[in-house]
Amino acid sequence: MLWAALLPDSLPADPQPRTEALDGLATWCLQFTPRVAVLEALLQCPAVVMELEQSLRLFGGKRRLVERLREECPDLGVRQLSWAPTALAALAVARAGLSNGFAKPLAQLLDALPIETLTQVAAHQATLARLGCRTLGQVRALPRGGLSRRFDAQLLATLDQAYGLRPETYAWAQLPETFNARLELMARVEHAPAMLFGARRLMLQMAGWLMARRSGVTAFTLRWCHDAMRAKAAGDGGELTVRTAQATRDTEHLMRLLAEHLGKVELLAPVGDLELLATEVQSLEEKSLSMLPEARQSGESLALVLERIAARLGPDRVLRPVLLEDHRLEWMCRWRPAPEPAPAPAPRAACRMVDVPQPTFILPKPLRLATQHNRPIYQGVLQLLAGPHRVEGGWWDRTTIEGEGNTGAQETTRQASRDYWVAVSEHAGVLWIFQMRLAQDETAWFLHGTFA
Repeated sequence: MLWAALLPDSLPADPQPRTEALDGLATWCLQFTPRVAVLEALLQCPAVVMELEQSLRLFGGKRRLVERLREECPDLGVRQLSWAPTALAALAVARAGLSNGFAKPLAQLLDALPIETLTQVAAHQATLARLGCRTLGQVRALPRGGLSRRFDAQLLATLDQAYGLRPETYAWAQLPETFNARLELMARVEHAPAMLFGARRLMLQMAGWLMARRSGVTAFTLRWCHDAMRAKAAGDGGELTVRTAQATRDTEHLMRLLAEHLGKVELLAPVGDLELLATEVQSLEEKSLSMLPEARQSGESLALVLERIAARLGPDRVLRPVLLEDHRLEWMCRWRPAPEPAPAPAPRAACRMVDVPQPTFILPKPLRLATQHNRPIYQGVLQLLAGPHRVEGGWWDRTTIEGEGNTGAQETTRQASRDYWVAVSEHAGVLWIFQMRLAQDETAWFLHGTFA
């Protein structure tokens, strides 16, 4: 059996913030196993323990799981990580400043530890010291009958559980339905980017909560509370909501987005507390792994890079094309802010003109062409190669145009009724032109695009 014990570095003295901090650490641990418990929350040296035996294969074995815990624990304020065959043994090993509880046989390892490493034994330290007991092994060497009569039942029960002679039972931590974590900063912060240190600890907790729920966020909110010694005009605090185009629980990407947004925030007063909320959560489809080696992507994906640039420059300055189901060429592609969720892709067959090729480039606005003997002219008389292809529609696409004089804005439609042709010019190359009907049965030719 593999048990891990995590000792936090520093905790608030008040019970409520202290409990919230330990619950946040326990929430992060739930991504590895559902068997997580908080031990002795209100005592001087509390801990969070978790049973990992059933999770070894899922995370690639004991060595890889321990390496991951070692890598992420310091960011959560954990000063000691230890593991042993039982939960109380892992706790005792951690309090002794050791890590590996499997280096020696369990009894031999625990016998050498001081009695202060187990709370129920340390409660009788004064009496045990007069009996000459300094270590757990010396306490175990005493007659069990005398121990049970002279001390409470918890002492023997704790020793038996630590040595694996009696089963351990705990109140297991439950995954909350929503994520809302608070953190009291170690010092008052006067500049918004300095809040990233505390926000990262909350972000790791949120990532663990999301992984346990197999979900990702499309929006999260960071709130901050101003110090009590502040001007009245500063208010109680502020908040910042960050949105993503796709649901994700990638901590590094979310931290980069938060850093870009916080770089534009100016605090009205020093900040003492932070709060992180997962405001919009969506389920994530787990990626199916292959038995064969797969190509690994190096660096960030294009979507993540666009989101980070949009956070820095503004969402309206970073646009991406979105293909729509429309036969009118100029309305087939719309430009939308990169951070916005992408709509479902339109069927390719519905957006492709059949039998007639589409141009490589289109003009922002169709250019009306002159005619000679009812033939279009563009750097010479054009020769029609293929067509016509009729495109008609747009009565549903309503827009507003500015009227002339005092008429004001008028509502109209983008109705289009065109016959498209592929034409060739001796000097301009292959062109994409169309003929449309005007008022009083007149027709006109327009240049709409060119072929590369």
